[in-house]
Amino acid sequence: MNTLRFRRTALAVATAAVLPFALAACSDSGSGSGKDSAAGAAAAASAGASSPDADASAPMTSDGPFGAACAGVPKEGAGSFDGMAKDPVATAASNNPALSTLVAAVKQAGLVDTLNNAKDITVFAPTNDAFAKIPKADLDKVLADKATLTKILTYHVVGEKLTPKQLENGSFATLETGKVTTAGSGESYKVNGTSNVVCGNVPTANATVYIVDTVLMPK
Repeated sequence: MNTLRFRRTALAVATAAVLPFALAACSDSGSGSGKDSAAGAAAAASAGASSPDADASAPMTSDGPFGAACAGVPKEGAGSFDGMAKDPVATAASNNPALSTLVAAVKQAGLVDTLNNAKDITVFAPTNDAFAKIPKADLDKVLADKATLTKILTYHVVGEKLTPKQLENGSFATLETGKVTTAGSGESYKVNGTSNVVCGNVPTANATVYIVDTVLMPK
């Protein structure tokens, strides 16, 4: 009888000793599985954050128009950035109130079709204020002389689309056959050392436009 009681006691002790380890093992296994799931979720989230689709959208802002004068561009309609992107360059410029003097000069020189039909060009477009820097008598004289006006206007056109990166230290042939030089970085660029880009990298259907604050004069 005592022997039987001893065996039952020993069995109970053994069971009590083994059971916590079994439970602990199950607990570790469960928490390990949870940790693995959490780690997997974290890895998936990390992978999603660094996916090509997420990265692809990052540079879009730096590829768009820049400069203080861009704030004056209409937000909607044909004269907005979206509207200008749909039209060839001379038409796009005609919808921008700040370029009305340039547009009048282009019409006077008979260059509307030339600019609208050109492929992949860059136009340095002087603002109305840029033309206002020229004494009125001199400007009227130029506007009345088609050959001189054409020479000046085509000097503002480069036969390729230029990126801001290319403007950092560039020299480019113009349709007038002269050269313009550019320098700068970030959102600050000068053309020929005197004319500031006030709203740059503006897309049109066939051109990239850099609006400048001084009329460029061929040498």
